Amino acid sequence: MYEVFSMWGKTKMVVLVALCAGLYAALLIPFKGFVLIPGVTEFRPASALPVVMGLLFGPAGAWGSAIGNLIGDFFGSLGIGSLFGFVGNFFFAYVPYKLWINLGLVPSQDREPHPTSRRKVVAYVVVSFLGSAGCALPIAWGLELLGMVPFGALGSIIVLNNTIPAVVLGLPILTVLYPRIKKWDLLWTDIMDEHEIPVGGAMSLIGGFFMTLSILLGMAGGFLAASRAGQGLLYSGFGAGGIVGSLGVVLVAGIGTAGLVLSSFIQSMPPKKR
Repeated sequence: MYEVFSMWGKTKMVVLVALCAGLYAALLIPFKGFVLIPGVTEFRPASALPVVMGLLFGPAGAWGSAIGNLIGDFFGSLGIGSLFGFVGNFFFAYVPYKLWINLGLVPSQDREPHPTSRRKVVAYVVVSFLGSAGCALPIAWGLELLGMVPFGALGSIIVLNNTIPAVVLGLPILTVLYPRIKKWDLLWTDIMDEHEIPVGGAMSLIGGFFMTLSILLGMAGGFLAASRAGQGLLYSGFGAGGIVGSLGVVLVAGIGTAGLVLSSFIQSMPPKKR
């Protein structure tokens, strides 16, 4: 996670944060009227962007996604849940670029985020889903913890609301943008110093699997605990009754969220140059 903080010393990366945040907010705001859960979330075609921004701009895309979502919240859904929305949208872009490198989804000799092969297209779909779920987990857990919205309903809606645009719209966007971003030397791996760029290795692979398991088990376990608490999925979850703020849901999803954060730190970085 070193690059998440060291990038603030690179002018280009800071500019990319601002551009990503502005673009994301600009696409979120017009759809604030298409409400899915009042005061919480809405129809989000803009969800096509965070995965693309993460793969192209790395940590700048992650910060831009988080900040852009917060800006968008000022236009219709700002509240205590926006804190969890900030964290969730950070991971929406962060998880894809980390797992693209560290999970072994693409060949080690060709990790460029240009989906020109079947393997890279499959890898894109996988990291898009994991990024979407990595966004849903802390948000749904946080609002369950606060007793505001049932985990089962909110978590499932966010996963679908993020994954579909990220795959259907994001893949062609990435295909079109990558050659231009590469030509303009704006890929984050071209801007950051060599020692700030993640490399493969045993700890990186372990961290990537730990991150994946934390997301999947946190969501699946959270849904199971939510079901036992009488909650339902998607919109049926709002009419199913059940306990909101269930200790079982909070504990299981909370462990998954903690694992997601911890896995970000154990994915190793190459040693600093002396």
